[in-house]
Amino acid sequence: MAITQAELGRRLRVARDACGLTQETVAQELGVSRPAVTQMEAGNRAVSSLELSRLAFFFGRDIREFLGEHFRDEDVLGALFRAQPAITQNPAVVAKLRECVALGRELSNLESLLGTGRPVALPATYHFPPPRTRWEAVQQGAQAATEERRRLGLGVGPVPSLPELLDTQGVRTGIVDLPDEVSGIAFTDPTLGLFVVANREHHELRRRFSFAHEYGHVLLDRAHPSVVSLTTDREELPEVRANSFAANFLMPAEGVRSFIVGLGKGLPSRQSAHVFDEAEAVAVEARTAPGTQDIQLYDVVQLAHQFGVSRSTAIFRLKNLKMISDEEAERLHGLDDEGRGKEIAKLLGLPELDHEKARNEFRRRFLGLALEAYRRGQVSRAKVRELSAMVGLTDRDFGRLLSGAGLDRTTDENESVEVLVPGDEE
Repeated sequence: MAITQAELGRRLRVARDACGLTQETVAQELGVSRPAVTQMEAGNRAVSSLELSRLAFFFGRDIREFLGEHFRDEDVLGALFRAQPAITQNPAVVAKLRECVALGRELSNLESLLGTGRPVALPATYHFPPPRTRWEAVQQGAQAATEERRRLGLGVGPVPSLPELLDTQGVRTGIVDLPDEVSGIAFTDPTLGLFVVANREHHELRRRFSFAHEYGHVLLDRAHPSVVSLTTDREELPEVRANSFAANFLMPAEGVRSFIVGLGKGLPSRQSAHVFDEAEAVAVEARTAPGTQDIQLYDVVQLAHQFGVSRSTAIFRLKNLKMISDEEAERLHGLDDEGRGKEIAKLLGLPELDHEKARNEFRRRFLGLALEAYRRGQVSRAKVRELSAMVGLTDRDFGRLLSGAGLDRTTDENESVEVLVPGDEE
């Protein structure tokens, strides 16, 4: 049943209010006067399909929500702005959030079309009271990481590919160009599902940590539908807890200690025991030779490679586990900053990461779904072009992609599909 023009106007006003936007801001986005927006929301002015499409994107909504039978007063973007109002003061971040929401919706729609959807709710949620101190936040993050590793059967070894692991838990992942101060975003929404995004501009190993960090938010902060992780907020308790989760999830204490011991390091300088024979105890003591247990940069290089983290992360983890002192950590950081860690990794024959391949992993998956939907006749060529542009393909590359895939049809029966909006009939 088609909605009335008045109902469409009401929904547009509700969506605007949910995002905390003014009519003036919306007018500037559409390139119209503020009175025109007032009339639009009052149901006295028709809304073109192009205007509705732009407004849906601007409000972080699916255009079908404005035209369907049911309409939610608040959506993921509005909930995020309410939870983190300071974000609205950063236009660059807000613009990228809109892009991420749109990308997540398109990914969800493609999976739905192809029958590859996933459950919206995770099987696990960890309920802790809001941490009151940083130490409490650290402890909660560590405990949740230990429980989640146990639930997933990971033992104490390295975690496999984070996107693949999160996918098995019903969490979509994306790699998107974001402002440098944003490391990642976690979305939870009935229509968007669970969607975790990491910054494409960051190093692959940093993105891996970001995926673990955002997964921590998904597991621990479900009361907040969406969370934007900003470097400026790293001292906030939820961020401290998510960072603790990521560090413990990627590098479990027992696994780190076991690996270092395997390198002949990590033992205390002095060990003692008492042997009891039912009558009396005999004291036994052993000492390691001075300097033999000192962890070196080549140990850090191997540890980082083993667990798939940066050398800096590995050093901090060793420090937090009290396996190296503050002075030793500073020394190791200094050596690595000089480029010695990278050189050692190369000489040890450790494989270098294919950063370009990793950066484009999401684009490959996303466009693969789009091409399959097009092949099945479920989306138009124009839609595939639109989706390609969302992940950075030029029109020329889009044409080459279709040609290479053998899908460069000269006619497309779906090309003329349009969305009818109240007021367009005339």
